[in-house]
Amino acid sequence: MANHSLPAAERFSEVNLIADPLYGYIEITKGSDTEPGERTLLDNPWLQRLRRIHQLQSAWWVFPSAEHSRFVHLLGTMHLASLFARRIDASLRAAFPDAPSPACVEETLRLAGLLHDVGHGPFGHFFDQEVLAKWGLDHEDISRWLVENQLAETIRGLRSSPSGVFDEGECVDPRWVAWVMADADISGYEPPGWLAACKPILCGPATVDNLDYVRRDAYMCGISLGPVDVQRLIHYSFVTGGTMALHMHAAGALQMFLASRLYMYTQVYHHRTGRRFDLSMQEIFADTIALLLPGNPLDHPDDYLQLTDWAVIEAVHRWARSPQTSEESRLGEAWDRLLGRDLHWHLAYETIAHRDADLSTLRERLFAQTPEVTGRVQVDVVSAKIAPHNPMAEHGFVAMYDPIKGTVERRNTAEMIERLPQHNQLVRVFTDDVAAIPALHRAAQRLLN
Repeated sequence: MANHSLPAAERFSEVNLIADPLYGYIEITKGSDTEPGERTLLDNPWLQRLRRIHQLQSAWWVFPSAEHSRFVHLLGTMHLASLFARRIDASLRAAFPDAPSPACVEETLRLAGLLHDVGHGPFGHFFDQEVLAKWGLDHEDISRWLVENQLAETIRGLRSSPSGVFDEGECVDPRWVAWVMADADISGYEPPGWLAACKPILCGPATVDNLDYVRRDAYMCGISLGPVDVQRLIHYSFVTGGTMALHMHAAGALQMFLASRLYMYTQVYHHRTGRRFDLSMQEIFADTIALLLPGNPLDHPDDYLQLTDWAVIEAVHRWARSPQTSEESRLGEAWDRLLGRDLHWHLAYETIAHRDADLSTLRERLFAQTPEVTGRVQVDVVSAKIAPHNPMAEHGFVAMYDPIKGTVERRNTAEMIERLPQHNQLVRVFTDDVAAIPALHRAAQRLLN
């Protein structure tokens, strides 16, 4: 006998669940033989490559359990984008009646979350600073290029989100995804109003990106954070006046999150030992990549596709056995010391300076006070931004709705942000001369205190 209830079960063949330690399960569309789904994108080599790039560029050497990848972070970011999209849908439609179907809007934001870091190189932001900068690029530029080129056909072919199918004739424009997922504008492109209103979900002080990585990185490192109330931030988000706004009832949740994010910057992302690894790696990283990548990744995408943390580490292990006089041997031996945690940079002094402190001449002043020091000295200033420099930034997730007045009050936002340190400067002095540490410590203490 035919079971006429079976069509209801077809949904289970359209959406898969991925287990996740933060969210329980993350939905993805499966696609079919005739049209792609999100699983098609996830199985693409450009996404699978991210399984072999650590989420944390050097902190995994400090926190042994922090072995998670860029890939799992992108899944989490995509999931949060869905939750925001579903929550703001009614207010978005009230402000922009011409917005695409709810499923199409949701999928656009999901793809922006999934693909915003797809262009990362090995060792993450370190690759941006030491390699991509010489071509005037960063990972966001490469991510946008991949979205509009290598991944564009699959993106255009999607016809559903986990919550349902698009309206007839709809598809996701790769340019929508490329524009909304990164801060910088795209020259000559004017985004539709509904998309511009959604940008704070991806770009700002409390986004799907940092709401995922702060919690995920803390969990994987074994760090205890203060409350990060993602559900409350999503619940009190809506679109008004052409942009995202946050109800004042969530102001406390935003403050707590910014404080937790600051804690992660000082305790994990800029950990003193992690910075020692960074300083040691800085001396050999660009030379290493020059032997593995023939030029600008945009000109050599096939080579870049193969370039991951694993590829670099496997290569330098081989180089350590190269002929003694070769460049490969020099680099391989240096990497062997680094990977064996034989770090020649040592911490001499550490403090947190006011965000307005001028530290541009600190190294010269240190040398003037310690003429007896003959070893190398590095003054390392790292910044922990937890809010935009300008709290009124157009794309900042900072417009606050005051329920008493019934208006969006940017003044309230400024007051709330002002209670937090917008920009801390974490100052450290490193040296490769252990005997110089006491003198450098005394001199730095006099200069900075």
